[in-house]
Formats: sequence, structure tokens, C-alpha cells
Amino acid sequence: MGAGTLLEAPPVAPPREARGTRLRPARERAFWPFLLPALLVYTLLFVLPSFYGLWVSLHSWAGPGSEMTWRGLDNYLALLRSEAFLRSFVNTFVLAVAGGGLVFGATFLSMVVLRHLKGRAFIRSVVFLPMIVSAIAVGAAVGFLLNPKGVVNDALGWLGVDAQPWLGPDLVFKCVIGGLVWSTTGFYIALMMSAVDSIPAHVYEDATLAGATRWEQFRHITLPLTWDVFAVAAVLWVVNSLKVFEIVIAFTTGGTPGTPPLQARTAAVQQYVSVSMNGVPELGAGAAMGMVVLLVTAVLIVLVRRVTRRDRVELS
Repeated sequence: MGAGTLLEAPPVAPPREARGTRLRPARERAFWPFLLPALLVYTLLFVLPSFYGLWVSLHSWAGPGSEMTWRGLDNYLALLRSEAFLRSFVNTFVLAVAGGGLVFGATFLSMVVLRHLKGRAFIRSVVFLPMIVSAIAVGAAVGFLLNPKGVVNDALGWLGVDAQPWLGPDLVFKCVIGGLVWSTTGFYIALMMSAVDSIPAHVYEDATLAGATRWEQFRHITLPLTWDVFAVAAVLWVVNSLKVFEIVIAFTTGGTPGTPPLQARTAAVQQYVSVSMNGVPELGAGAAMGMVVLLVTAVLIVLVRRVTRRDRVELS
């Protein structure tokens, strides 16, 4: 046996990363068959309708059977000059911010209080009940309670307090926000409390032995360990608040034909009014509103994700 043979190095197994690199294309090919059905449904139900809506927004169109006339960006420029659209857009933004503050304020308070209660499962079920009721029913019920001859004003009369114009221009939108907060808060409480329940009890026991108050435990334990769920909940709130429609219609019209007052209109309601309540449908203008709301929604989602982005906190 020669010296060259003795000095020859034994064969070396390929690096683990190299083997993983070779397997990666195979894994990706196996992944696509499972992803394609969802992509197909998403394309058919969202992507293609979005492009069609963009095309319609560049035209003046009264619907099937009528001629589609090219307008370019005129529909979008008209929105900037429309007092009704600008007011509805501001209302939508106020609802998202003010309503979100109330919803998550109540949710965070519940995360502090409910964790220490023995009957927290029952309480969570009770506060979740309004979410089961349809938005139309919630709006109609709130409108019935707050109408000039409703139960609330009757109760105020028994207490010697003058009846309040709840459906008047100064209070109607505040009542809409209140009804929306009441009907949706239970969902976010249930969502966040499910994340709280996943935190081991010994973490809070150790913090209690160390002298941490409930607020300190919430700030340094509960919130960091449930932050990922909160980030998802914030995105869900943004999306849902920008498309509020049914509760406004039912609350302000009582289920009867009519136009909601301008003070209570959201962008979705204004889109409905412009399309179907002015005699001749303006599908081009309605599509332009939809595209603006879609763009604003996408921008807000990106902003919320950036604001809520944090390093993941894990228990050691």
C-alpha cells in the first residue's frame, strides 16, 4: 500500500445544510398542490373582482343594460369634492380609532380582572353573547331602545330627566359607536383571554411572591406573552371597523326604507347610498369609493403590523 493511499482522506458526508438545500425544492413542489386550491378561490373571489372594480371605477355606468362611459379619474376627483363622502370617510376613521380604543380598553381591563375570578368562563360566555346576534338585529334593538319614545327615554322620564334626542344629529353617531362596541367587545375579550389562559399559572405565582401588583403582572407578563394575538386582533378590528354597514342601516332607519343621516354614515353606507338611493345607480362612483376604502384598509393594516411588530417573547 503506497504512501499516497495512506494519506488519502476518507470520504466526507455532505454538509447538513447542503442536504437540506437539495430537499428544499422537493418540499416546495409538495407544498404547491395544497396551496393552489386556496389561491384559486382567493383569485376568483378577491383578485379578479378587485381588478374589475378598478375598471368600473374609471367609467360612468348605471348597471347591466346601460352603456359604460369612460371617465378616467373623474370619479375619484368627484369624491374629493363630495361633502358626503368626505364626512363618511371621517366618520369611518373616528369609528375605527374611538371604537378601537374603547374595545381594547375594555379587553385589557378584562384581561386584568377576569384572570382572578372563579366564574370567568361564565362571564366570558355572557359578554360574548352579543357577538352571536346579527348586526342588523343589534342595530334594530339599539334603535328601538333609543328612539324618542323608546325605553331609555321612558326610564329617564321616570327619573325626572328630560328625554334626549339620541337619534338627533349630535348624538346619533356616538350611539352607533356605542352599539358597535357593545356588540363586538365580547369577541376580542374571548380571543385575548384564550391567549391569557395559555400562560402557565406558575409564572403569575412567582410574580405574586416577588411582590408584583396586578398591573405590573399585566404589563410585564400578560401583555408581552399575548402580544402576537393582540397584533392579529388589531388587524381584525381595522378590517371590521372600515366595513361597518348593517348596524348603521338598522339603527338609523329602523328597518324601514330611508336614507341614514349624513352624521351617521360610514364609507360603506355612503357607497350604498350613492349606488342605490339616488334614483339612477352610480356604479362607477360606488366602485371608486370601494377602491379608496380598499387602499386605505391595506395602508392601515401595514401600519398596524409595523406598530405592533415586536420580538417574540417566550418562556425559558
